[in-house]
Amino acid sequence: MGIIQTLGMWKERIMRMFKGNIKNEFGVTGITSNAMEDAITNWMDVYQGKAPWVDHTKGIKTIKFAKAVCSETARLTNLALGITFDGSRKDYMTEWCERAIMPNLRRWVEYGCASGTIIIKPNGVGADFVTPDRFEIVGKDGNGLIAGIIFEDRYRENDKYYTKQEYHRFFDAKVNYGDGDYKSVKYYQISNRAYVSSNSGELGKEIELSQTKWNTLLPDVSITTKNEVGLNGMMFGVLRMPAANDIDVDSPLGMAIYSDAMEELKDLDIAYSRYSEEVKDSRALELIDRRLVREPGHKVNEEVELDLPKHFIPVSGEGDQEFYQAVERPLKVDERIKGINAQLSYIGYKCGYSNGYFAFDQKTGMVTATQVESDDRRTIQLIKDIRDALQVCLDQVFYAQSVFADLYNLAPVGNYTANYAFGDITYNFEEDKVHHYNLAVRGIYPWEEYYVKFLKYSREEARALIEQAKSENQADGIEYDEE
Repeated sequence: MGIIQTLGMWKERIMRMFKGNIKNEFGVTGITSNAMEDAITNWMDVYQGKAPWVDHTKGIKTIKFAKAVCSETARLTNLALGITFDGSRKDYMTEWCERAIMPNLRRWVEYGCASGTIIIKPNGVGADFVTPDRFEIVGKDGNGLIAGIIFEDRYRENDKYYTKQEYHRFFDAKVNYGDGDYKSVKYYQISNRAYVSSNSGELGKEIELSQTKWNTLLPDVSITTKNEVGLNGMMFGVLRMPAANDIDVDSPLGMAIYSDAMEELKDLDIAYSRYSEEVKDSRALELIDRRLVREPGHKVNEEVELDLPKHFIPVSGEGDQEFYQAVERPLKVDERIKGINAQLSYIGYKCGYSNGYFAFDQKTGMVTATQVESDDRRTIQLIKDIRDALQVCLDQVFYAQSVFADLYNLAPVGNYTANYAFGDITYNFEEDKVHHYNLAVRGIYPWEEYYVKFLKYSREEARALIEQAKSENQADGIEYDEE
């Protein structure tokens, strides 16, 4: 049994154990279909370079282009992203966002592109991100959004394996205020259960949280706002890719950005493997009579041969005449590149990119639309849709962290508003440089700003250069307008 097959079976066993335990412990059942779980596993295998079509015995390898697509999408989504806050809680939210979210956001978006869905879960101090293999959805609301979920966290210490299952859901309760008047309050409840096992593939027995690294958590905690009006959302953010789910239409989970291009990714790997194989085997061959490669001083019938380079192949000549022939092996580079670019075009389109965004050049390798001509409209729409989904996710994350701040007095009571600014994905530095140069020549744009922004001088160096140019021009009788 191969190692990949073994790992796949182990992951299935863990998932079955996860599902079985939540039903026994919490009395709930996961709603994610087997087809959806299989699809997510397949997407992540392809992303990690473990595609099922990889077969080294047949010379078929992978260039992990699924990861390249996810990486490029995450780069464009986060391009020049700025998040600012207004309101009395501005300073606290800014500090927390800069520390817990911004350094990780591009990486998290890339994982979201690969798996279709990730969850960003504030933990009070920082934030955790969770992939679909570590949570099970057990409920959804009328809008199809997650309303009940169980997270799983695991770690190993010495020869013991520890697991925590964390159940999030809403429930309504009647509260008596002492005057016989009961008020319905919507609570958010989190239940934590810990387990220990000596086997990584088993959940083991339940133990107290105090015996684990999660010793600061309570087994059960109910959360509401201080005025008991109830929370407006779950205590985490969900980043779901915008494409519709055609595997399980009722699932709250999203689709990997390359989910519709799996067959083309396979064909691309095969095409590139054949191209690479042909390049490696393209050296010229020289067929030479064995009688020409004997070591000197030996008889003709003695089987002693020289150690020849690989491109020399000894053959048996016929007749009395000695034999030699050079065999050239011309490369079909143009045909191979055309085939690869056809696959790249299919993949890019199915992932939501404009035609021609991804291309392969035999001199420079893989390139993107910043280097080739393309119509950017599809790409712009794709990135806008993902940015919108990311903004929804971050709004949920910031709300959850603000609730934590109230509950644990992490910051003074107050309000905040999050503001988002995304960079223009069609921005071209050289065009911008020429544009601002022309503005500076016309006196509309300061030369100091031009030197700093486009020529990368420090502000002091820019001012010195401007003063020097001004002095020299005045000495020559030329009026100089630095603005």
